[in-house]
Amino acid sequence: MLRSPCPLVVAQRRALPGHPWPEVRFERRYGDEWIPSSPAEDVLASAAQALGPLNWRPFLEFVPAEARSFLAQFSFARMEALQVIARCPALLPELAETPALTAFVAAHVSLRGTPTPGWEEINAVYERSGIFGVLEWLGLPASRQTLAILRNIEEPDVPKRFLEPLRTMLWEPRTIFALQRLPAITDRQLARHCHALAA
Repeated sequence: MLRSPCPLVVAQRRALPGHPWPEVRFERRYGDEWIPSSPAEDVLASAAQALGPLNWRPFLEFVPAEARSFLAQFSFARMEALQVIARCPALLPELAETPALTAFVAAHVSLRGTPTPGWEEINAVYERSGIFGVLEWLGLPASRQTLAILRNIEEPDVPKRFLEPLRTMLWEPRTIFALQRLPAITDRQLARHCHALAA
């Protein structure tokens, strides 16, 4: 069990039949009780900041090695990454190849402007159309170029303020050409391109 100082807990139970790792359930404290919850992005961000490596270690012991190594790449967005692979476990191999895509999947509610999370829809889209279907569903260009650029982003903890501008930039041929030439895309380079888009 992973508890943060903010009123959020992640409970892990025994593996369910047909699932590769134990069920992950998010709960929120109301008074003295823990109630199942679907935490918003800001709650997950607060929880992630409050949890250090010592808090994560006992929890990660029950997570398969591939999920553990994937989650280890994240610092500020580790709780969001956990929610993504817990809700959409089939996406883990794709996200392991393109970790920066995790930020878009985690922020799908705000990016798509929907009132509630669409985890089941993401799973259905992926099952039907693969990773390119998920890119399209997120409003990103469904292309190998998009995946190549996202793979070159150095830090998978893509700041939320960059997601919408980056999504817009990936539709611009000139920007795509400029980003493709960068072997490693830093937050500073993303910020520069985002500011250029806004100007």
